[in-house]
Amino acid sequence: MFSKTRINEPTKPGESMSGDSGESPAAKPAMDFTSSAPKVKVAASLLSSDLTITGNLKTTGDIQVEGTIEGDIRAHLLTVGESANIRGEVVADDIVINGRVQGTVRGLKVRLTSSARVEGDIIHKTIAIESGAQFEGTVQRQDDPLASGRTSGAPSSSRRVAAAPKEE
Repeated sequence: MFSKTRINEPTKPGESMSGDSGESPAAKPAMDFTSSAPKVKVAASLLSSDLTITGNLKTTGDIQVEGTIEGDIRAHLLTVGESANIRGEVVADDIVINGRVQGTVRGLKVRLTSSARVEGDIIHKTIAIESGAQFEGTVQRQDDPLASGRTSGAPSSSRRVAAAPKEE
């Protein structure tokens, strides 16, 4: 129906894109190329267990860390694997910690699994701490925990924790 040269050539007034049919371009329904395009879901970036990074990471996407990071991480969803070791501030909308984090953790939703080892403060909107998780630091609830260094106007609670409660 279409040839490459016809698609790339501009149409002349009164000429249809299909050739000799004599119909005006207005008589044909417009083609919507965007609706047929497949929706692409981007997978999380995986930082493998044999990888060591010194420096900061920043993305609007998702990251799964299995290796060692010495620096700050900012992401949408951060999953810290069991073999991971992070030294620095962690900031994300959603954080799941299975490994070790040394530094401040800031997230809307923070989850420490039973294999988590956290040394530092956790600033959160909601938190879940599984039985067996090790945590030493303070826990502080804020309505906007992602705003670094800024105190929210809403009341917050702060606690010093040495051993993890089952869930809060």
